[in-house]
Amino acid sequence: MSLRLFESLATTELLAEVFSDASLLASMLRFEVALARAEARVGVIPVAAADRIADAAVVDAFDPAAIARVARASGTIAIPLVERLTARVRAANPDGATFVHWGATSQDVSDTALVLCLVRARRILVADHERLASALRRLSDQHAGSVMLARTLLQPAPPITFGLKVAGWFGAVSRGGARVDSAFNDACVLQFGGASGTLAALGAHGLTVAEELARELELTNPDAPWHAHRDRLASLAGACGVYTGTLGKIARDVALLMQHEVGEVAEPGGASSTMPHKRNPAGCAIALAAAIRVPGLVSTFLSGMPQEHERGVGGWHAEAATIAAIVQATGAALAALADAIEALSVDAGRMRANIAATRGMVFAERAMTLLAPELGRDVASRLIARALDVTRREGHNFVETLAADAEVAAVLAHADLSSLGTPEAYLGAAEQLRRRLMNIERG
Repeated sequence: MSLRLFESLATTELLAEVFSDASLLASMLRFEVALARAEARVGVIPVAAADRIADAAVVDAFDPAAIARVARASGTIAIPLVERLTARVRAANPDGATFVHWGATSQDVSDTALVLCLVRARRILVADHERLASALRRLSDQHAGSVMLARTLLQPAPPITFGLKVAGWFGAVSRGGARVDSAFNDACVLQFGGASGTLAALGAHGLTVAEELARELELTNPDAPWHAHRDRLASLAGACGVYTGTLGKIARDVALLMQHEVGEVAEPGGASSTMPHKRNPAGCAIALAAAIRVPGLVSTFLSGMPQEHERGVGGWHAEAATIAAIVQATGAALAALADAIEALSVDAGRMRANIAATRGMVFAERAMTLLAPELGRDVASRLIARALDVTRREGHNFVETLAADAEVAAVLAHADLSSLGTPEAYLGAAEQLRRRLMNIERG
C-alpha cells in the first residue's frame, strides 16, 4: 500500500498497511466468519450457514468508500459492513443470511477488528524495538571508554563517557518497550458481549461461544465484555506516549550532538533542498515529530474514557482513529530512530577536543573536592573563582592557572592536582552505572 503524503512521516509502510481500509475490512470479516464458525461448533447456528458466511466474506467484494458514507449515518462502520455481508449471503443462500452477526453487536465487531489490527502492529513494533535495543547495546559497549562532556542546562559539565550516555538511552528504551509490550498483552483481548454485554441473545451458550470465538481468533477471552471500560486501550495509549517521549529524548540528544559546533555524532541524515553542504538529522526529525504529536493524541483518548453506562456515545467512536494514529506514530519514531542509531557515526576525538575546549573549567568541581578539605570551602571557593575569572578573561587553562596560584601551591603537597584536568580521572562510577543499565553481569 502507498503511504498518503500527509502521513508519510507519521507512520511506516508496514503500519500503514496494518491500519489500511483493506486490513480493517479483513479484520471485521474475520470476526464475522469466526463468530459463525464458533456458533456452528456449539450448535447455535447450522454449519451450512457458517460455510455460506465464510464464502461471502471476501474483502474485495466490499467497497470501503461506500461503507464509510453509510457509517456517517449509522455512527459505526460495522452496520453497513454487516448489511452488505448479509446481502451477499442472502444472494447465495437466503436461509444462511438469518445467522449473519448472530448474537453480536456493532461494537463487538469494531473493537475486535481494531484489536486484530493491533496484534499485527505489535509484531512490527517489537521487531524495531529489538533492532534499536541491539544497536544501543553495541554502541554503548564500543564507547565504554570514550570520554565526552556531560551537558546540564545545555552547558558543559564534568565528563562522562559516551557509553554511559547510550546506556541511559538503552535503559529508558528497555523500560518503555516493556511497558508497551505489557499494555499490548492487556489490550489485545476479545470484545464480545451482544446488545447489553450479557450475551443474552445466545441463551445458555453465550459463554461457550465466547470461548470458541476467542480460540478461533487466537485472542484472550477476558472476564467480561468491556464496551464502556476502555482502560486497557488507554493504558496502551499511555505506554506508547511514554515510549515515544523516550525516543524523542534520544533524538533530541543526537540532533544536538550532531550540530556543526558540537560535531560529536552524526546520523545518516538527509540533504537540504538548497544547501548542498548540509546533512540534516532526518531520522531524529521524524522521532521528534512523533514525540510532539502523540501526547495530544493520548490526551484525546483519555478524554473519551468517562463513557455512559453500558455503551457510550461519542467516546468509543473517537478511539479507533486515535489509537491507530498513536501506534503508527510510535512505530514511525521507533523505525526512524533504529535506522539512525544503527548507522550512527561517533567522533570520539571530537568529544575529547570539546572537553579540552573548555580550557579545564569543567574540572572546577573536582578542584573543589581536592582543595576544600585542605583550605576550607570558603577559601577554596575564592581561589577557584579567581582562577576561573582569569581563565575566561585571558584565555588561560584553568588547571594551570589554579596550580600557579601561590595559596594553592602552598598545599600542593597535600592535594595532588597533577591529574586534575584528566577526564578519565573524574568519571566516578560511570562504568559501573553503564554496566548496570546494560544489565551486564559483574564478574
